[in-house]
Amino acid sequence: MLFSRVRSAAALMQLVGAAFLLVVVVTHVCEAFRWFPGMHWGEPRSPGHYLDLGSAIIAIGVFPLGYLLHALDKRRI
Repeated sequence: MLFSRVRSAAALMQLVGAAFLLVVVVTHVCEAFRWFPGMHWGEPRSPGHYLDLGSAIIAIGVFPLGYLLHALDKRRI
């Protein structure tokens, strides 16, 4: 919702971070229901593991940074 109103880099970062958090949730659902068995969900050094880990790292880095930049920009106004 924020990106549709503000159109700033901070809002885009929050949107991208939220999208990667959604990828983390979807990978956990796929793991729980054992969808896409070729991804070898839950095994170390598997594509599913790296998809989940990479998405979580990006989301944890990008979303809070976008939130912080938005808060600092809002305070300046």
